[in-house]
Amino acid sequence: MMKLGILVNTASHLNHVTGLARAAIAKGQEVIVFAMDEGTRLLENEAFASLATVEGVSMSVCEHSAGANGVSIERLPPQIRCGSQLNNANMVGAADRVIVL
Repeated sequence: MMKLGILVNTASHLNHVTGLARAAIAKGQEVIVFAMDEGTRLLENEAFASLATVEGVSMSVCEHSAGANGVSIERLPPQIRCGSQLNNANMVGAADRVIVL
């Protein structure tokens, strides 16, 4: 099974992130999403945050970036892990391919 990593560091590509993730899952692939920098702003969008509840998707967020961008992590789905750049490094190490949006 292929693992697709999606590094989200801008808030500009919501449709691309969700579309790529859902297409990969439909093909039986695993998806790992890491949000950082301005990409943490997408956590305020239900379409993005709900990806964490999809089977086959794991999602984490840089807690420091979320705070720096004024994004509250208190109401996120429990499936979203709040962490650090270590989560990013783990995604890059585990993924067969990484897309940066």
